[in-house]
Amino acid sequence: MKSTTARRATLSIAVVAALTGVAACGSSDSDKGGDKAAGKSEIHVSPIAALRSAEKSTANADSAKVRSTTSVGDTMSMTANGALTWGNGLKGNLTITYTGGQLAEMMKKAGTSSMEARYLPDAYYAHMSDAYAQQAGGGKHWIKYSYDDLAKLGGASGSYMKDQIQNATPNQSVKMLLASGDVKKVGEEKVSGVATTHYSGTVNVAELADKTSNLSAEQMSALKKQLSQAGVTTDTVDIWINDQNLLVKKSEKAAMANGTMTNTTFYTDYGVKVTAEAPPAGDTKDFADLLKSAGTATGGTGTVS
Repeated sequence: MKSTTARRATLSIAVVAALTGVAACGSSDSDKGGDKAAGKSEIHVSPIAALRSAEKSTANADSAKVRSTTSVGDTMSMTANGALTWGNGLKGNLTITYTGGQLAEMMKKAGTSSMEARYLPDAYYAHMSDAYAQQAGGGKHWIKYSYDDLAKLGGASGSYMKDQIQNATPNQSVKMLLASGDVKKVGEEKVSGVATTHYSGTVNVAELADKTSNLSAEQMSALKKQLSQAGVTTDTVDIWINDQNLLVKKSEKAAMANGTMTNTTFYTDYGVKVTAEAPPAGDTKDFADLLKSAGTATGGTGTVS
């Protein structure tokens, strides 16, 4: 890039895009036992029973195609499209496109409005533009982000994000409602022509993190402080489950200090074959090395600032 500031902005965009993109799938460390999918004849006696069945079926499906839209105030709006598998650690590819907001303008200055994010169990890779590769990446197009590096750089929220990403599965949205203790059946609705049952609830973000993460007491205290500073308290979650007990749509809405966050994600083609390999080493630059050369620092969200 033409300046250190521009390089910092591009690094930040790559982090935010890839983390937000995979967050469309959520995260879970749920048990993998049980049948691949519950039968259509199963009778659900309550929303909790229905969600437990859906959580198990969705977790065990192992892979799916993902399509999502996300916005955060006037900071950004983006789409993510691709496929992920989670049976043996997170793997997959998403094409992430910025469609509006301040980060979209920064992305254009970096030479493109979209990027490919490739996920592997220990790291993800962001494919940047030719302009970025020539001006800041030493001719290399891919940036490697080790989850361990992000955890160290982001403090408590970095450790939490590492845990979230490495265990990402669509069933996290279902687990969120189960853990919240606040869930209701809204009714029967169609999603993309498919009959579904709609459930809704409100999640206390800090309490959920406390219940589901592997953070130490000290890290948890720091994360709660960071969430408070970011204005994050509760998250309204809506999910739609089909007659095979699989999640087909998720919607989230949460107030934040920099504007309302909204996300809508669709899941299709469960069981689809997904392959992902590390990009060629000769075309890959390590995030930690770029940080050193750009003189960047990390903020409370685990992203580069």
